Amino acid sequence: MHAFTYHCPTEIVFGKDAQLKTADYIRKYGGNRVLLVYGSGSIERSGLLQQLCQILTESQIPYELFGGAKANPTLEHAREGVTLARKFGADFILGAGGGSVIDTAKAIAIGAANAPTDIWQFWTREKTPHTALPVGAILTISAAGSESSDSAVLTNLADGVKRGLGSELNRPRFAIMNPELTLTLPPYQVACGVTDIMMHTMDRYFNPLENELTDAIAEALLRTVIANGRIAVQDPHDYDSMSELMWAGSLSHNGLTGLGGSKDFAVHQLGHELSAMFDTAHGASLATVWGSWAKFVCNTKISRFARFAKNVWGVTTSDETQAAMEGIEKTVAFFRSIGMPASFEENKDIGLQDDTTLHDLAYRCTYHRTRTIGTFRTLQEEDIYQIYKNANHTAKF
Repeated sequence: MHAFTYHCPTEIVFGKDAQLKTADYIRKYGGNRVLLVYGSGSIERSGLLQQLCQILTESQIPYELFGGAKANPTLEHAREGVTLARKFGADFILGAGGGSVIDTAKAIAIGAANAPTDIWQFWTREKTPHTALPVGAILTISAAGSESSDSAVLTNLADGVKRGLGSELNRPRFAIMNPELTLTLPPYQVACGVTDIMMHTMDRYFNPLENELTDAIAEALLRTVIANGRIAVQDPHDYDSMSELMWAGSLSHNGLTGLGGSKDFAVHQLGHELSAMFDTAHGASLATVWGSWAKFVCNTKISRFARFAKNVWGVTTSDETQAAMEGIEKTVAFFRSIGMPASFEENKDIGLQDDTTLHDLAYRCTYHRTRTIGTFRTLQEEDIYQIYKNANHTAKF
């Protein structure tokens, strides 16, 4: 086992009616004036927003509402939230929704505590935040794992740039996880979540190091998500499968499935550029490029992909190269089976792109030639371009 440091301080409150304990946990972590961050009309239609307002009112906790978080959370919206939080005098930020809402809440928490510094300076690494308001999360979509992760992603609409910030300051104090709150999701959103959960683990699993227990945990999580993902996409009202996905989503992105290894996250970086340019759903962006990335890098350590094929997909062939290819093909086939695109051509938000656009995506992915991506295999701009090029056509897979 290789060296690691692990700290996941988020308190998990899991189960039916868990949201009824919201006020207790806000008080526990020092909250007295709450900014309640949420997304679109679904939280209103479900009755959850009204329920949370009633809970806060009955608990005599002053609150201010801040809705409108987008599927790909924006810097501009987060800035509005910072202004509102400071005007209201909020000392606690509560995000009720999926990863985009929780990421927005995290950004507001950092921005409000570090004003007048603009939050984008933290996301571009120009400055480092040293404090943040406490954040609580009420999860309604199993996907991003933001409810217990140290990361938050924002898109700057002004220049079409998408950036993530990893900081322990981003860890929510508590995460309320009631699987019942996810039972009204449309199948496509469930499928996007399944893909994101898998990718958070695979972007850790495919790294240069091997750690037996960590690898086994990752493989078990992937098998669980695949089995329950198939059920949930067909029937999002299935409580058991949705509850398994909810817990898997948190474990996949709180660091547990990558202990002793290094994050690769090349697929996430590739996908971020697609979301920034085409506003495609995050999970769909990941499925769009994963197969192309996997075939491009697999020869770097074919044994790793062969193990993945054997322990996740049950591939039995003894030939490592054949096993690796079968594992990749089974993964791509699974994405397609749950309605996810496996190429630009299949992605309804993107479609076939010309060579100029593919080069521009690669250029942006390197932050204008100031970085490489990946640890399993370090990828330069030309490598990134080839992955996008191979992902452009359905015929490649």
